[in-house]
Amino acid sequence: MEVSITQFRREIFSLVNQALDGAEVWVSHKGKRFRIAAENQPTSRLSRITPLAILNPEAPALNDPDLKADQMAEMEKAWESDWSAL
Repeated sequence: MEVSITQFRREIFSLVNQALDGAEVWVSHKGKRFRIAAENQPTSRLSRITPLAILNPEAPALNDPDLKADQMAEMEKAWESDWSAL
């Protein structure tokens, strides 16, 4: 795609996003052409997302034996009630 410098100024963010997505964007100004391209071509827009580490200090430790025993007892109680309903 080739656009004039005026159109580039109007649509700079859209054109840059297209270049980031892998499209070739050419800008012409005073008889010269400039190519806009990402330095490292990502495979998708999702690959540019930086993961965010989320910590919940109130969350119980999943390896806690007491928690596992409580969860197992709760599941067994649900299973028994399901089986007794049959």
